[in-house]
Amino acid sequence: MSAYFSVVIPTYKRLPMLLRVLDALDAQIDAPEFEVIVIDDGSADATASVMCERNAKNYALTFRSQSNAGPGQARNHGVSLATGRYVLFIGDDTVPEPRFLAEHARVHRDANDDPLAACLGYTGWPPGERVTAFMDYINDYGLQFGYKLIRDGEIVPFNFFYTSNISLDRQVLGGEPFDTTFPAAAWEDIELAFRLDARGLKIHYNGRAVTRHYHPMTVDSFTRRQYTVGRSGAIFYRKHPELGGFLGIHELETRTLADERELSHLRRRARLGERFRVLATNRVFKTLMREHYLRGLRDGLDEGSS
Repeated sequence: MSAYFSVVIPTYKRLPMLLRVLDALDAQIDAPEFEVIVIDDGSADATASVMCERNAKNYALTFRSQSNAGPGQARNHGVSLATGRYVLFIGDDTVPEPRFLAEHARVHRDANDDPLAACLGYTGWPPGERVTAFMDYINDYGLQFGYKLIRDGEIVPFNFFYTSNISLDRQVLGGEPFDTTFPAAAWEDIELAFRLDARGLKIHYNGRAVTRHYHPMTVDSFTRRQYTVGRSGAIFYRKHPELGGFLGIHELETRTLADERELSHLRRRARLGERFRVLATNRVFKTLMREHYLRGLRDGLDEGSS
């Protein structure tokens, strides 16, 4: 019997958490037939030696290594090996809950296995872990995820294509779905979703298909990430200039970025909100992160024009 799902997991230097993800897949309840494909993106640790000895009870496990080329290339590699009707992307730090696969399958079956129906699940912070107000903000309001912006059961826009927890028809993906010219893990998934949206892909949100994200974020680490996202946004814009408004190009044309004194003040306030929930404001978090994103976007655009 062929697999219903091919679960594709790119990994890079996260062996202990990867093993936890694989254990959680072995403990799925009421799951359809599935296989798991792990692509190691050039980890210089014990990932390859441990995975080559790894066995699973309830699914076929395929492991391959590649030279470090980023998660887009690793996902493409995984898709090329997939045999399932649907490809389901998760991360090496997103641990599925027991009915995760059953809930993805339910959405596809409710849609009569429509090849243009995708299922987005919910990715949240783990219960029992320390979660700051800042972490809640980036999970809820669109910087990392935007789950408080959508409702369970609705069809959501292309920019909610999160490769931490999404499944779609393998044939719709084609031979090389992710554009590997993006140098970092930023926008390559949304750029794919934009192309698939033009072909009629509908993303159905199922809040009961849950993974838990074991990757704490801080104000400082996320500002660095947002700068990188901005630089990748410039690449996205050059590929799809019609998305200039979505990517924030107009903001660079119509406003002045904060100076270093203002930025330092914002950073201090954001760090206080990170430490003490009573002092946290989403407006400060949003403004600080936007400033860093726009700086990256500006620098990426300047680099592309030089």
